[in-house]
Parts: sequence; structure tokens; C-alpha cells
Amino acid sequence: MPPVETAMSNSPLVTYSRLSPNRTSPRNHAIDTITIHCMAGNASVESCGALFARASTEASSNYGIGSDGRVALYVDEGDRSWASSNGANDHRAVTIEVANCGGEPDWPVSDQAYAALIDLCVDICRRNGIQKLLWQGDKSLVGQVDKQNMTAHRWFAAKACPGEYLYSRFGDIAARVNERLEEEHVTQEQFNEMMEVYLTQQRSKESSSWSQEAWEKAETAGVFDGTAPQAPLSREQASLVLDRLGLLPEGGV
Repeated sequence: MPPVETAMSNSPLVTYSRLSPNRTSPRNHAIDTITIHCMAGNASVESCGALFARASTEASSNYGIGSDGRVALYVDEGDRSWASSNGANDHRAVTIEVANCGGEPDWPVSDQAYAALIDLCVDICRRNGIQKLLWQGDKSLVGQVDKQNMTAHRWFAAKACPGEYLYSRFGDIAARVNERLEEEHVTQEQFNEMMEVYLTQQRSKESSSWSQEAWEKAETAGVFDGTAPQAPLSREQASLVLDRLGLLPEGGV
């Protein structure tokens, strides 16, 4: 099987690792989806890892989040976890198990776990080139990642996972993640615009008093062309200045 182009890295947010034998290596699809699960219990990242470490469990996830907000790695992102009762989904998704601080029927999660989940989703998206999390709550859109790239375990099996607490907040999770991604993403056009503003501000400044006399002499002598001295000097401009001053040796060095 040819290698799949993924980030092939794991989250730097991980503080505990215990790799599960319950995995398919490597995954056969690039990562373009996130599937959030609940543990159906208040398990620590260690106890969840111990469960997934048993081959007899025949289940795993890429990551786990405890109620204390700690993040664990159970299956490398380059491998498919056995999480969603659907091989096609798990081959393309990063799967996350989140501990519950309460039980049925909602299976709530702690504020610390929820905040860590947002952080982890932002990191997964950033490293795997997922520009935006999309959620419509529509099972018929599974695999159509240009319309929806979040999925739920309950769509593939007769389970309540991820519980109503998380499932009802998928839209909020997507919105929070996207807000963070937008804050961190600067296009080349935006960068160019910011640089132009900066350069304009620099050119509008007057010369510092300690360099004013030297600047005027250099301008009168034709070393500079009148551009304000605070503007950045490129290598090409520096070469021209040195040449005008006769400081460049003939024939090189």
C-alpha cells in the first residue's frame, strides 16, 4: 500500500502515551475528519490507556482526554484507531475519547476536558491542513468533507456515543476551533498589506537627530536616493551603497 500523505506527527499537547495494539498501520486515507467520542465513565488517561492496551478489548482511539484536561496518545495519527465501528471513517479520522464527569443520560464532561478538546482539535487541524471544522449534524454527508468533516460514533453503531452533552455542542466546538484557526492564519496578501503599512509608517518618520547630519551628507553625495533612512535596506541596496562608496574590490576577493 502506498504511503498516505498526512502530517505523520502527533500532538505536542500529549502528556501521557501508551500505544495500543488495536490499530491498523498505516491508515489508508489522509486525515481530513475528526470524530469525538465519550468514555462513558470518568476514566483517567492512564486507565483508558490500560483498557486499550489489552488486545482483547479490540478497541482504541488516537487520543484520550481526562477530566483533569490531560491529553494522552493511544494510537499514532499515522495509524487507524479502532474507534467508530466503521473502518472507512477511522482511516480518515483522528478519534478522541473524552472522559465524563457525570453519567446518563447526557454524559457531561468537565470544563477542563472541554477546553483541552478545543485545544487538541485546533492542533489536529493545523498540523493536518484542515482549514476549517464543518458540522451540520447530517449523517448523509459522511465522507463529503467539503461540507462536513466531523462525525459521530452513533452514526455507525447502536450507541449513544458521544453522549448528548458533547453531541449537542459539536457546533460550538467547530465554531471555537475555527475562531482559533482564523486568528492564527495570515494569508500572503494580509502579510503584504501589513508590511506595506509598516514600511509607510517607517518612511514617514523623521531621521533620528544623532544621524541627521550623516544622512544629509550621504543624500547630497548621491549615496542614497532620498528614501527615509529607517526603511529596510535590502542586500541589493547595500551592495549599491558600498559600490558608490568605492568599498567593493575590483574583480572580487
